Amino acid sequence: MKYLLFVLTFLGVNISHSQNITDLKVQGNKKLKSSFVKKVANAKAGAVLDSIQLDEDIKLLKRLPSVSHAYYQVFPSENGDYNVFYNIEENFTIIPSFNVYTSNDGEFAYRLGVYEFNLLGQNMIFGGFYQKDIFSSYGINFRAPYLFSRQFGLAINHQDLQTLEPVFFDNTTSDYRYRNKSFEVLGLYQPNFNNRFEFGFNSFLEEYEYQSGATNPDVPQALSVNKLLYKAIYEYNNLDYNYQYVSGFKSQLNVQYVTSTSDDLPEFLIGWNDFNYYKRVGQRGNWATRVRLGLSSNDETPFAPFSVDNNLNIRGVGNTIDRGTGAVVLNTEYRHTLYEKGWFALQGNAFVDAGSWRNPGGDLGDFGDADNLRVFPGVGLRFIHKSIFNAIFRIDYGYGISEKDGQGLVFGIGQYF
Repeated sequence: MKYLLFVLTFLGVNISHSQNITDLKVQGNKKLKSSFVKKVANAKAGAVLDSIQLDEDIKLLKRLPSVSHAYYQVFPSENGDYNVFYNIEENFTIIPSFNVYTSNDGEFAYRLGVYEFNLLGQNMIFGGFYQKDIFSSYGINFRAPYLFSRQFGLAINHQDLQTLEPVFFDNTTSDYRYRNKSFEVLGLYQPNFNNRFEFGFNSFLEEYEYQSGATNPDVPQALSVNKLLYKAIYEYNNLDYNYQYVSGFKSQLNVQYVTSTSDDLPEFLIGWNDFNYYKRVGQRGNWATRVRLGLSSNDETPFAPFSVDNNLNIRGVGNTIDRGTGAVVLNTEYRHTLYEKGWFALQGNAFVDAGSWRNPGGDLGDFGDADNLRVFPGVGLRFIHKSIFNAIFRIDYGYGISEKDGQGLVFGIGQYF
């Protein structure tokens, strides 16, 4: 009864007389700065004590890459108000990235990188990668979601990507050396815990250089075009994480408008929405599903923006085996923890990846065309370090169910989705 009265009193401090926060203290943190925690926290010294506000702060802290766990404590102060303590357990945040896959000439390709997810103790992300996919590429990324305040941040990205890309026309294929050199600036806005927005632009150079295969007088063998991309992203995120298990729903809408200085690579509008749903199954199971719906301007061009790709949407299908101006993709899998002890967990999964694409210049009926449909069931393993942010090494093997489809392995860091 005494405990119930205490809880009711604590939750209703504003009813009888306001109890204020004398001081907000942060402890347990080593690399993460206390000043950063206080900047993103709703609770402030001198403000009214509000348990709902404290709960929201803890949820926010536990979503940060730098924090593995957080909780708060409340103690009476000498003046009759309260001292609030935010207790932090930190993650290790200097994380290597590694992906291995098959390149378009049948050889192995890889991407190596390293990222710091708690730069200067301010939960800023900085890092880069080197990629060898027949040709060499690199990228540098900086992201500070709370650079200016709890709501406002900034992201800056630069990359120079070069790959061998197939181009499809007249039922034939040719290979082009593709280059995308870009510089991107995004403003980040997060009004509350569940919603966030990104707005910005990307200035880039796009080049195609013919290497081998079929030719057509109407398809240029060399292109070099300066473009400007305007981007807007809206995300609703209500996911709840418990080590390797995830539950809840997330939706992300990405809309882009791309200008161009060449009729061979015309300006276009593109948008897609990813819907992710996760559900715990018993003590060791996790069901995960992603649905992507996307459309772009329906130009009849061999350089269509949506691709059928091993590393993006259909595990085992191969690298960029087709292109389209629309996409409907389903990825669904059951994950089961096979072994778990201390910091380590071994997880197995069985999945089905399926998708269909609209042909360039085609209509919505293309989504129902059997020639555009890909279905790849498969199995995989996850090797998980539970105390390091995103330390999941994955291996998947997908097998196409139709005669035109192949099979293949996919390696990477982090869950596929």
